[in-house]
Amino acid sequence: MVETLDSTLSARLREHAGRKHLTESDLRGLTEQADGLARSLRAQIGESERRLRALTADETTGVTEIAGELRRVETLRPQLQETERLIDELEETARAVRTAWLLHQADAAARRLQ
Repeated sequence: MVETLDSTLSARLREHAGRKHLTESDLRGLTEQADGLARSLRAQIGESERRLRALTADETTGVTEIAGELRRVETLRPQLQETERLIDELEETARAVRTAWLLHQADAAARRLQ
C-alpha cells in the first residue's frame, strides 16, 4: 500500500512540476508532500540497509532473503532520486513564480509613481 501511495504521489508531482501557473500555495503544498515522500523513502532505504546488515551478519540467512532486500533498495533509490529531482523542479518553479510576482509589484509601483 505504501508503494502505491508513493507512486501515486510521484505521478502527481511529475504532473505539476515545472508548471508556471501554480500558485505559491499550490507549490508549498506540493513541496511539503514531496519532502514527506523523500523522508519516507529515505527511512525505507535506511531500514532496508539495516535489515541487510542484520541478514548478512546471520550465517543462517538464505540468499533469497538478502536478494529480496537488495531488490527493495534498488527499487527505492531511483524513486528517491526522482523525488529529489522533482523537489528541485518545484523549487525552481516557486522561484520563478515569486520573481514574476515581485516584477509585477515593481511595475505596478512604477506606474503609480508616473
